[in-house]
Amino acid sequence: MEPVSTSGLAAFLKFYGAAVAVTLAICLVATVVIMMRLPRSPQEWAVGLICTVVSSLTGGAFIIVKWGLHEWVTDIWGMIALGGFFFVCGLPGWAVVRWTFNFINKQEGKTIVEVVKYLKEAKDDLKK
Repeated sequence: MEPVSTSGLAAFLKFYGAAVAVTLAICLVATVVIMMRLPRSPQEWAVGLICTVVSSLTGGAFIIVKWGLHEWVTDIWGMIALGGFFFVCGLPGWAVVRWTFNFINKQEGKTIVEVVKYLKEAKDDLKK
């Protein structure tokens, strides 16, 4: 092959490999998270899945950009490590959704004033 098409093919494979690593990490974290804490409703399942994917992508991207890990894409082991970052960043996404659902369900039937008072008391308790 000529050098231009060879380098184009290599660049395409590098991009494709990174996309596969990211997709695999996101699928695995979504599977692990949802299997550990089964959703109580289809709505909670959908929201949890979306939040897990978003937290995986944004958290992993933040780590890569913050610490300049872009060059790790050139090596298979580097891509596996980057996939691990995406995986780990997705785990808290579902937990935050679950905590939010629990809090909202607990506050159902209360006025906004009662909820604000509760939050203020909780904040004051944290300071102690």
